[in-house]
Amino acid sequence: MQHDDPRQVIESGQAVLGIELGSTRIKAVLIDRQHQPIASGSYAWENRYEHGVWTYHLSDVWSGLQASYRALSDEVRRRYNVPIRTLGAIGISAMMHGYLAFDAAGELLVPFRTWRNTITAQAAQALSDLFQFNIPQRWSIAHLYQAMRNGEAHVRQIDFLTTLAGYVHWQLTGERVLGIGDASGMFPIDSATNQYDQRMLALFNAELQAAQLPWRLEQILPAALPAGQPAGVLSEAGARLLDPSGQLQPGIPLCPPEGDAGTGMVATNSVAPRTGNVSAGTSVFAMIVLERPLAQVYPEIDIVTTPSGVPVAMVHSNNCTSDLNAWVGLFGEFARLINAPIDEAQLFERLYTQALAGDADAGGLLAYNYHSGEHITHMEQGRPLFVRTPDSRLTLANFMRAHLFAALGALRIGCEILFEREHVRVERVYGHGGFFKTQQVGQRIMAAALRVPIAVLETAGEGGAWGSALLAAYLLHKDAHESLEHYLANRVFAAYQATTLAPDPRDVQGFAAFMQRYKRGLVIERTAIDALPTAS
Repeated sequence: MQHDDPRQVIESGQAVLGIELGSTRIKAVLIDRQHQPIASGSYAWENRYEHGVWTYHLSDVWSGLQASYRALSDEVRRRYNVPIRTLGAIGISAMMHGYLAFDAAGELLVPFRTWRNTITAQAAQALSDLFQFNIPQRWSIAHLYQAMRNGEAHVRQIDFLTTLAGYVHWQLTGERVLGIGDASGMFPIDSATNQYDQRMLALFNAELQAAQLPWRLEQILPAALPAGQPAGVLSEAGARLLDPSGQLQPGIPLCPPEGDAGTGMVATNSVAPRTGNVSAGTSVFAMIVLERPLAQVYPEIDIVTTPSGVPVAMVHSNNCTSDLNAWVGLFGEFARLINAPIDEAQLFERLYTQALAGDADAGGLLAYNYHSGEHITHMEQGRPLFVRTPDSRLTLANFMRAHLFAALGALRIGCEILFEREHVRVERVYGHGGFFKTQQVGQRIMAAALRVPIAVLETAGEGGAWGSALLAAYLLHKDAHESLEHYLANRVFAAYQATTLAPDPRDVQGFAAFMQRYKRGLVIERTAIDALPTAS
């Protein structure tokens, strides 16, 4: 592969920037004209649980964005001895869904309600019945309708409703737009028109009229744009927001802001039918690009789109590695207690690898990783649990294996519908996210859970920020009428290699046995929610 001179690319303003606001990290990646990362920066942050709502403060959004961009700029100066003054293009991505409602003055009306909340069950069910289309609790429209049903006074004042990526893009450019993939997690999209579904808009507007609200839904939603469409330029105020040092200049074009699901598809070249990817970190979701519509509506499956508007079946579980990380942290605390501290990355690697030495079914152990509610199993709150019987085999290997299995338990339930009931075909699924950092372990467990080959690209560690940069590069470099699928396959991924693991029959059988316990034991999780109230 031909490589650019990074210094020349940066000095000439041809480098492309991608930024993604993930659930635990804000990451910025700078790429050259060959789509190769040449610098990066990141900032760690965490959601807050305040007054019964999972949220992030908007002040943290900007301090985190500025810190990640500053870290990237510092790396550029250190490695290449040049400042960043302008760029070829910028792409913004963030966690999908949620509720960010603003008034006409641009003021936030209520604290940001993130995807992690499971407080919209009544609205989600009512809208699913009304539309005859699954509306998950995470979706922005479910949050809006629940606020209406709750009689929240702020609803009358809404002038703009968007996602986190849409909010950041709006502040940087002044444009109220959203990538179509992210928009499809706000309100259903008609893939024939690449716009919000008109039939469902009319049905919701009738609800607004009955409630005597002063606006129509299309007036407050961001415009949905497919990948490759211009989405505004960096304003003077936006440049100062991103880079308070004053070096970054305005006028840089931005691509449509996308959700983390969309950038995950792009970063794994999974945007064509019969391709799929699974992102496993704080949450876990599988995205399978469909060849045909599903035969019926399933509450466990969301229908969203790729960044170019192709329908995708999305199985989303709110919980993946949070409880697993907590247990690893406990082992690290013990290591420090006995004066044997260990590097965190090495600790994860050793514990994850040990899981492969366990019994196929994890020795009869059972765990639930529900740090928050889980819609697939109909749990409105979370209670992390570890359960065993007197005859279970409690070993470190089985303990870790059980928690790795549990991280994918809810995902497995949703994917069973796709692969067994709907007979959706996929040749392989690409994995990315923290679950796959330890070589082969996450792949083996995921292959056992989904019962399909799992591939990991050598670029998997770059994640959604790189995917966002690729979308910005597509805006900048695509030929007229060149599809996103063609651009990724021929210009980006042709030179990359993937490591693929087929399902191991022993692992598949063991995971199936674990899932039998998992499904029977859901009554334990339900009882824990009822019996153990949280402090907040």
